[in-house]
Amino acid sequence: MLVEGHPYLPNASSVFKEMLMEVGVESTDEFFRDLPNQSFELCGIPTKPLDEPSVINEVKRILSKNKVYAKSFTGGGPWYHYVPSIIKYLISRGEFLTSYTPYQPEISQGVLQALFEFQSMICELYKMDVANASLYDLPTAIGEAALLSARVTGRRKFVIPAYLPNDRKNVILNYTYPMDIRLVEVPLSKDDGCPDLEYLKTVVDSETSGIYIETPTFFGTINANIKAFVEVAHDAGALAIVGADPLSLGLFRPPGEYDADIAVGDGQPLGIPPGAGGNTLGLMVCRDDPRIIRQLPGRIVGLTRSKDEGRRGYVLALSTREQHIRREKATSNICTNEALLAISAAIYIATMGRKGIARVAKKIMYNTQYVLDRLREFGISPLFKCLHFRDFAINVGDIERVNRALIQNEIMGGRDLEKEFGMAGVSLFAVTELHTKEDIDLFAKILATEGRTKGV
Repeated sequence: MLVEGHPYLPNASSVFKEMLMEVGVESTDEFFRDLPNQSFELCGIPTKPLDEPSVINEVKRILSKNKVYAKSFTGGGPWYHYVPSIIKYLISRGEFLTSYTPYQPEISQGVLQALFEFQSMICELYKMDVANASLYDLPTAIGEAALLSARVTGRRKFVIPAYLPNDRKNVILNYTYPMDIRLVEVPLSKDDGCPDLEYLKTVVDSETSGIYIETPTFFGTINANIKAFVEVAHDAGALAIVGADPLSLGLFRPPGEYDADIAVGDGQPLGIPPGAGGNTLGLMVCRDDPRIIRQLPGRIVGLTRSKDEGRRGYVLALSTREQHIRREKATSNICTNEALLAISAAIYIATMGRKGIARVAKKIMYNTQYVLDRLREFGISPLFKCLHFRDFAINVGDIERVNRALIQNEIMGGRDLEKEFGMAGVSLFAVTELHTKEDIDLFAKILATEGRTKGV
């Protein structure tokens, strides 16, 4: 039975028929007509009952058909980074693994403290003041930052780099379009793969709520002029949002030192293994400004003390989700189920420490420079002539042929940039701290043998 006019259940209200009319159908059956009527069949699975050893053997037989590639050189993320073995065992503890949202602080002190430590370490890493806990991924973090900047400034124009991949750009558009926020793209410079600063100055004005800039970029290039981009935003009264890879901060200056208003990042490199292209969390941190802090999406865990004995306790100090009574006044309706991955990131940072993260960043940087040097020995130059961190774009010519040769050597190939950016023959590759000299030498040799390469 449909509930008439329920404010929070639109699919069960009187607008249901209007929704069907909007998509051009008259009934739900017609809406789902493209789906097959027959049930799905599990091909090759025995229908008769099996004992446990037989089930195990059958599963092993099926899984043996999978191809496992020893090394991945695929750029653009997610990446294969070192995951300390301690993480898997700690997050498997019941108080972490089975906890969902710490609504009741009196019985959720363990999760709340872990998230408080996560926030504190992210603030220290990005050299900023307040972090939330946590977003889904980098694209949603950028989208939330765009909404936040509009709420703070009252403006409706948000500037982003034109080079953002579709999986980021589409999410940002999904966030901003319903709120009448206009996205303006800044083209990249062909020299360093970073947004054109002079072009940016022409589009940032009194209607701009914020600009998003990142380093390293999607192409792995290091933007050496972040400070200038931040100043352009501030001169126009807009917010400056800086995206930064958390591991790169072990080597490069953090956003807080550029006077960024908000910083975002993807937490997947912090001890989180790739999982079907996902399995990550978004990072968001801001400077000490009550206007911004009050508009942070999700929740912030805070530290307090009991009135009688002064004992330390952890609470949801600022929780602006729709589930926490806020309803339509909520700043966001996400940030619910990334707590376990936030705790994973906290364990990673605590395990590695300052020196450990710095060593990882230096190793990634060394491997990046080594692979580019080896490719240059074969006459292969990166697409952009600048400093790179982890990712790098190469014009390999015949992408399919190169990837086939890599797969034959149990190496996952690059990300095809022709479909997204119109860069014919260009692949995005990456190396991390896990790649050995032998891995890189083999990779460079295959590209030199199979690819028709050229620089820009």
